[in-house]
Amino acid sequence: MTYDIPFHERTITELAVALRAGETTSEALTQHFLDRIETFDQGLGAFRLVCPERALNEARTADAERRAGHDRGMLHGVPYAAKDLFDVAGLPTTAGTPLMADNVVQHDATVVARLCQAGMVLLGKTNTVQLAFGAVGINHHYGTPHNPWQAEHHVPGGSSSGSAVAVAAGLAPMALGSDTGGSVRIPASLCGTTGLKTTVGRVSRAGVFPLSWTLDSVGLLTRSAEDAAHVLGVIGGADLNDSTTAGRLQDDVLATMSPSLHGIRLAFAASGFSGSADQEIVSAVRDTADVLSDLGAEVSQIEFALADDIRQLECAKILVGAEARVSNEQLMRDSLEALDPVVRERLKTSRDISATQYLRTYATVLQQRARMARELEEFDALLLPTTIVPARPLDDVDRDLDTYFDYNSTVLTNTTLGNVLDLCGVSVPCGWNARGLPIGLLINGKPFCESLVLKVAHAYQHVTDRHRRCPDLSWSRSA
Repeated sequence: MTYDIPFHERTITELAVALRAGETTSEALTQHFLDRIETFDQGLGAFRLVCPERALNEARTADAERRAGHDRGMLHGVPYAAKDLFDVAGLPTTAGTPLMADNVVQHDATVVARLCQAGMVLLGKTNTVQLAFGAVGINHHYGTPHNPWQAEHHVPGGSSSGSAVAVAAGLAPMALGSDTGGSVRIPASLCGTTGLKTTVGRVSRAGVFPLSWTLDSVGLLTRSAEDAAHVLGVIGGADLNDSTTAGRLQDDVLATMSPSLHGIRLAFAASGFSGSADQEIVSAVRDTADVLSDLGAEVSQIEFALADDIRQLECAKILVGAEARVSNEQLMRDSLEALDPVVRERLKTSRDISATQYLRTYATVLQQRARMARELEEFDALLLPTTIVPARPLDDVDRDLDTYFDYNSTVLTNTTLGNVLDLCGVSVPCGWNARGLPIGLLINGKPFCESLVLKVAHAYQHVTDRHRRCPDLSWSRSA
């Protein structure tokens, strides 16, 4: 029975049912999550900023509208959090650096405005890697969010670190993230949540602090694929403030979701399981083949040499490095030495990228995307481990710059493929290793095929309960 499940362990669908059935109100639900933030976030560090008065006022408005017979839909009155790259009118967008602490913005990001129109309640803004420039989740200035699955401080993955921790720990049922090389899917994998990366152009990036205009995409951290579909149906579509969305309609993503995968062709990419891949992760991800086959999917294995070629070309490193240098030109000029050491090092390295190298890389990316369309023509989705290694203790990863960059590169191994090829993708928890750390399955789809990857993820979650597991947070209680 849903009534036996605490609110913070329920999906958005279940919370919406509870609100409509009168089991709770939006105000009570919002207070529940605010109480959990107060109790646990001192130890977790998921939030950069919490706005309780604002959240409760929005919740009371949602309750009043519902009593008056005005129902805005499934998301009406449900709380959420936003990564501190998303503009929220009246609040600062710091992008993870104290250098931007006074950057109070006047307008909502398009995504935030659409969630507001849908009646969602903003709890606050979550911590991020500084300038979103890192896949490990470390922030030396505002603190690194604590992976909730271990009492010892393990890295959460980044750059949407706080968003993943907030959802995994039950501090918010949904949180906005962004993904340039894996920044939604990596923390989703390491923290055991569902993480959706959308195709560039599916969701407006207007009002989202940029890292790379070629590869940046808006993403979601949720408890389930169904939740992600509900939110995507609201935030997607054309926006005059983001030309990449031109002509894009808001799709009914939920229309194609069902527990059956009959007729769906899935392929495991062999190269994604090789090299330094952890064997517990390899086994857990490969075991999903039996579940997917039982659901009716045709599951194969392919070599997909394109993946290795893209890794060797370092396309993402070159594009992101060059574009991040432009996006952060003023900070580099005025305050480079005041930036987080790992971010500062990456920005310094980006100075060596020439215009010719950048343009050649961009041309190569376009060629590789055409090659991808040919090589994956017979398949609907490509399956990989999201990360080939589990979360590691913060002290181990942050020992020195060489160790940090080695781990950062390792966790990016499979996810950057999706950004370079402009695939959509969703990471779902598919197991835990012997130490109790989550393992993620990455379901990659062709551009603008979010409905397909969410359908596969939803079917998998319909017959498994791995997305239902919650960490024991007794170690994190505030004094």
